[in-house]
Amino acid sequence: MATTKTEPKLPLTTAVARKSKNYEGLTREQLIQAYRLMYTSRRIDDREILLKRQQKIYFQMSGAGHEAVGVAAGLALKPSYDWFYPYYRDRALCLALGVEPYQMFLQGVGAAEDPSSGGRQMPSHWSYPSLHIVTQSSPTGSQILQAVGCAEGGRYLSRHPKAAGVSPGGGDYRDFKEVTSQTDEVTYVSLGDGTSSEGEFWEAMNAAALGKLPIIFCVEDNGYAISVPVEVQTAGGSISRLVSGFPNFHFEEVDGTDPVASYGAFRRAVKYCRDGLGPAFVHAHVIRPYSHSLSDDERLYRPDSERERDAQRDPVTRTQMYLLREGILDDKGLNQLEKEVEAELQVAVDRALEALPAAPESVTTFLYSPNIDPTLSTFDTQPIAEVVSEGKKPAAKTMADLINATLRDEMKRDERIVIFGEDVADCSREEYLKQKLVKGKGGVFKLTFGLQFEFGNDRVFNSPLAEAAIVGRATGMATRGLKPVVEIQFFDYIWPAMMQIRDELSTIRWRSNNGYSSPVVIRVAIGGYLTGGAIYHSQCGESIFTHIPGLRVVFPSNSLDAAGLLRTAIRCDDPVMFLEHKRLYRESFGRAAYPGPDYMIPFGKAKIVHPGTDLSVITYGAVVPRAMQAAQKLEREQGVSVEIIDLRSLNPFDWETIAASVAKTSRALVAYEDTLSWGYGAEIAARIADQLFDQLDAPVRRVAAKDTFVAYQPILEDAILPQPNDLYLAMKELVKY
Repeated sequence: MATTKTEPKLPLTTAVARKSKNYEGLTREQLIQAYRLMYTSRRIDDREILLKRQQKIYFQMSGAGHEAVGVAAGLALKPSYDWFYPYYRDRALCLALGVEPYQMFLQGVGAAEDPSSGGRQMPSHWSYPSLHIVTQSSPTGSQILQAVGCAEGGRYLSRHPKAAGVSPGGGDYRDFKEVTSQTDEVTYVSLGDGTSSEGEFWEAMNAAALGKLPIIFCVEDNGYAISVPVEVQTAGGSISRLVSGFPNFHFEEVDGTDPVASYGAFRRAVKYCRDGLGPAFVHAHVIRPYSHSLSDDERLYRPDSERERDAQRDPVTRTQMYLLREGILDDKGLNQLEKEVEAELQVAVDRALEALPAAPESVTTFLYSPNIDPTLSTFDTQPIAEVVSEGKKPAAKTMADLINATLRDEMKRDERIVIFGEDVADCSREEYLKQKLVKGKGGVFKLTFGLQFEFGNDRVFNSPLAEAAIVGRATGMATRGLKPVVEIQFFDYIWPAMMQIRDELSTIRWRSNNGYSSPVVIRVAIGGYLTGGAIYHSQCGESIFTHIPGLRVVFPSNSLDAAGLLRTAIRCDDPVMFLEHKRLYRESFGRAAYPGPDYMIPFGKAKIVHPGTDLSVITYGAVVPRAMQAAQKLEREQGVSVEIIDLRSLNPFDWETIAASVAKTSRALVAYEDTLSWGYGAEIAARIADQLFDQLDAPVRRVAAKDTFVAYQPILEDAILPQPNDLYLAMKELVKY
């Protein structure tokens, strides 16, 4: 592939500043402080490199060459006021915002008192809640969509100040989620030039432009993504050229090794955002004088001539010479400053090396909220029947009806709830609703119908067709204190959001050592038995998500359970994946009257839907009514008593109910809609065989889908998915064993 490297044409801001003595608004004292921060950042890198070679720390990631732009951003923005989603090169930014060198060394040694993660994250993975520096992960660019959600959340809170209050009755996530916002706050997110190749970067830029959000994107372009040069990453070699067509943006391209020029660029960008005009994009050209990390050797792909050319633009030495030329410091002053920094760093290193690591028994702490346990009896409430005249019973309603009603009541109760996704609004062109030109959509299954009309565009709105953006933005909103209840239209299309779910949403609390949390609810339409759904509208795969620590997964089989579990999901303090079987949305099976605005069901509590003594069937979702059919047939024909357990909650799940049932019947059949091999039921079957072997009178059996995709033709679909007769035959065989 032919590529061309394009050298940036940058304004000579420094020369102009020197002539006018204006320094882009920086004082001489601020310039000295900027150099101190830059020099400190570089020397921390050098100290860490030495410690790594001495095997006293375990990893090192350098911010060398990025110091000027980081300090400039830190001086232009406000810690504990604005919000920050930095990346691993942003050591200087964090120092400028108030992070202490000692705290950074604690990360390197993996100390228990490391404020970023308690030894759970690599060095240079920043998290400082008091400064609004949001916990960072390793996947490239996955923080960008969250930053967009953070900006959205801040703006929402400024428009809905009552939403910041705690729950009036107490006992839900709001009591443990501090909410602050400023009317003119700005969100900052930074990334390397290589990250601009990620699709999530473009999704974030699009969302920011659509919403005219107060967010600054800073691309710190050092010309390399590990060993891949920019002309191989970016068409034409310039990300500024590619993004220039986005509307509502303020654009800056600057020499990021020049702190004065960089500060000027950020000052203009910050003003644009604070004035409510839209987002800003700062493209800073920097250098990378050290290898990508100590696991990399850039000499293998960068010649000495190129590295020497970069060294001439080193921001630390450039700034040092600038201060001397301007007469801001002399040699004696510089030497004194540098000696002070060296002495401070030595004290910090010595202290950090004495710090204790976290205790081994703490490894599972903060996987879930320490404040709210959704498995407790406080989430076990009784339904309240609707009042109906003339002594009539309240009408039985579908799962779709009760999900809609539950969302409506929870939105009335909690102003922090926002609902968005693809097609979930009634009509994005709100004037059509006001003029009554259309009835409104409310989702492809109409489960959110009427919610936008009742609660407005701020709280119920359509998103672009981008699943990663839906979950990523929701994660950022929830980090700020909102309660996003988002919809993934079909489970089959959830995979673009997998990075956000697995590497971000589920890990935030644990990796930040409870510094941050993000209790998003993700509603997902799942499952087959549709007669025509085919490969891309019928699959299951819940075991992939139950495998993720930190994520709650529930899967109701009927209307009442859907209402109770959804309300628990919304009020709890953990991220929840709420799986809704499409076939059950409007089935006659499991219809129920609306149980009232406070009905909840604890997670991890199964329900025995058909008591029995001869065989235990453990199942969930759309297999529940099929198991009921099979059990009733077997009881009629042969007098066999089958106990059917509806798990309802998959993570956590109710092992006690399973164990008690199997102890009673001595036989177990696990039935599920996912593929037989490596499906969710395989874990349940394995645990029964492992822990209840002495109580079994027969092998543990499984009934599930064939190990293939779901087909379009109904005859083929029936052959693939578990049917009542498959369950009947398996039950019959087990009781005869």
